[in-house]
Amino acid sequence: DWTSLIVGFSGGCFFVLLAALIASGVVMNSERKVPEGPAEIVNGTKSTRYLYRSDWSVVTRLYRGPLLCILLVFLLGINVRGWGVAGVNHKLIFELDPRNHSSHLQIMETAAWLAVMWAISLLVFLFADYINLPAFYSPLCLMIAYLVFFLNPTKTVKFDGRWWMVTRIVRMILAPLPYVVFADFWVADQFNSLAPALADFHYFICFYTTSDSTLGNTWDLATDPEVCTEGSNWLRPILVSLPAFVRFAQCLRRYRDTRAKFPHLVNAGKYSTTLLTNFISYLHKSLQVQALFYVWCCSKTVSTFYTIFWDLKMDFGFFSKEDGGNKYLREELVYSSTYVYYLAIVEDVVIRFLWAVGVTLKKVTGVPPEAVNIVLQVLEIFRRFVWNFFRLENEHLNNCGQFRVVRDISIAPVDMKDQEEILTMMDFPDGAQQVRRRRKELGK
Repeated sequence: DWTSLIVGFSGGCFFVLLAALIASGVVMNSERKVPEGPAEIVNGTKSTRYLYRSDWSVVTRLYRGPLLCILLVFLLGINVRGWGVAGVNHKLIFELDPRNHSSHLQIMETAAWLAVMWAISLLVFLFADYINLPAFYSPLCLMIAYLVFFLNPTKTVKFDGRWWMVTRIVRMILAPLPYVVFADFWVADQFNSLAPALADFHYFICFYTTSDSTLGNTWDLATDPEVCTEGSNWLRPILVSLPAFVRFAQCLRRYRDTRAKFPHLVNAGKYSTTLLTNFISYLHKSLQVQALFYVWCCSKTVSTFYTIFWDLKMDFGFFSKEDGGNKYLREELVYSSTYVYYLAIVEDVVIRFLWAVGVTLKKVTGVPPEAVNIVLQVLEIFRRFVWNFFRLENEHLNNCGQFRVVRDISIAPVDMKDQEEILTMMDFPDGAQQVRRRRKELGK
């Protein structure tokens, strides 16, 4: 299969580039230092510039957001493959065209090429001195290339998949105005796991619109890790809270349409705890009041227990009274081994509470905060990847979100003429039009 070859080739390119990135970063970190100010850099000789590097915190924030998105897309390809093997009908659940939708290999191919672009951009950044290019032009060009790819209006380069995602994002932004379907809330949940990436995108925009973000405004060195990270910056917490607010609004819209307080209002309460936690975090960082830190810890703990309950009981359907002998699970299971279900329970609980480990590492040890953040964020992407398997399985089996219309199906026998018409409508893109034209001709 040609697509398999492309995925293998692009994946191999990425891992080669990644090895080069790791080696280059280690060498640069040991041989270069962060300058204390413009006066420290002597412009008389070109070789003097090679003694310095930018602060790694700045570089991490500029490149981390795209990497998290790429990782989520690649893992989505694995999700699609797993759903197909297990018989979970994701095409029906997402209301996709069964004849024209992205396969798991096409999704992985997209992620692989985006990852190759990311790695090349970071390599150019590291070796910008040798090609006489301002280093911080590289991440800016990368982001522009991503936007051109994603928003390209022509029917080329994965147009159907890109258009599907664009429409879902627009419906997210308009929440609670549009009627909510399964794909709407599912995409919004993916963005909840990408909330830190939204914070990085805010940092990206702020960095490139702030005059003193680079040393001497040369776009070559950035030494101040505090630029655009002040606790009083109100836009950052708003962007981080946006996915939770979208889900909150979607839950209210579902309640309006169904008048079912449970589960929709209770689910809205879950997202309200996330919004409250983010607000308390903003107050703590802006006011620098230690008591607010303890209030935040309490709020975060309540929110974590709430989300774990919802993950396991409502989204996965576990701990059912009728478990059919599958202790702590449910009667019907799609995946072959019951062990994966118990592992999923442990994984969800552990990763949900890793924020407490992160706080401890930042407060007690000397581990760089950005290193802790990126590990926790990657683990959250992995948790969402596992969540996708069991959430779609539960929807496939039980229609637990009540997003699909259930109709009585006629069991009257179908004659050969009707069967031919059904096959025509299924096999041809304009099958319905063909059948209507044929019926009109017979009517004449």
